[in-house]
Order: sequence, then C-alpha cells, then structure tokens
Amino acid sequence: MLRFDPFRDLDRLTEQLLGMGAGPANGTVRTPRFMPMDLYRHGDAYVLTADLPGVDPNSLDVSVDNGVLSVKAERPPQQVEGAQWIAGERFTGTYLRQLTVGDGIDVDRIEASYDNGVLTLTLPVADQVKPRRIAVSAGEHPKAVTVS
Repeated sequence: MLRFDPFRDLDRLTEQLLGMGAGPANGTVRTPRFMPMDLYRHGDAYVLTADLPGVDPNSLDVSVDNGVLSVKAERPPQQVEGAQWIAGERFTGTYLRQLTVGDGIDVDRIEASYDNGVLTLTLPVADQVKPRRIAVSAGEHPKAVTVS
C-alpha cells in the first residue's frame, strides 16, 4: 500500500535549508544558520540584542578586531544515552555573526550581558562624533552654536 504525503517535499526542503535531521543519533549536524538580532539607537548608544537560547554563557565570545564586531557562541548537542530520536529540530553547534563597526563607536566601552537566552550589547557613540556646542565670540556678546 502506497501512502501519499503532500507535505513530504516541503519537509525535505525545510530540512535541507535549515540543516535539520532526525537527531544526533543519525549523525546529522544541525548547524545554526543565523542568529536573529535587533539593533536600535537609544540616546548616546546603539543597542544590539541577539537570541541565543540554550547557549552556555561561558561559550560566548564577543570581540572587535579591525572594525569588525564578532559574536560567537556554542550550543552543544543534547546527549541522551540510549535515546531513539523521533524529531530533532533544535540547532546545535557554533553561531557566528559579524558586523562592521564604524569609527563613530567607542569600541573600548562596549558592554555585554546575557540574560534568559538573550545577548545584549551596548555600543556607545564615540565622544568625537557626538554633537557639541561651541561658544562663538562676536565682540562682547558670545553666542553658542551647534556643530555636527
């Protein structure tokens, strides 16, 4: 008896795109394909938040080298002795995301925190690119002017 599964082709395509398999027992590596993130400006800093559920905080590596901000994290595979895997869709392996950081960021003051599976990076705007007021003197009455 033949069975028709109209979703099998879609499931196969999803497995190929996302690198998913039936679990660690079948030898398939379920490598993370992306690290979802948000980036916004708040006052004098940019804030980046990235979803990294299940990542050991000790595996997090945040660095800046030659204008490139790198975020690297590892999520180990779940090891269950004698398990017969039915489904295994959770990503395991190494996450890596790299972003170009402009001269307007003070890389020496970047701060990072990890809470409830979310990595938060605060990237302060460098003092030299912040708007500042410069006093301009004209005769006896100085006047402040904003310079960008």
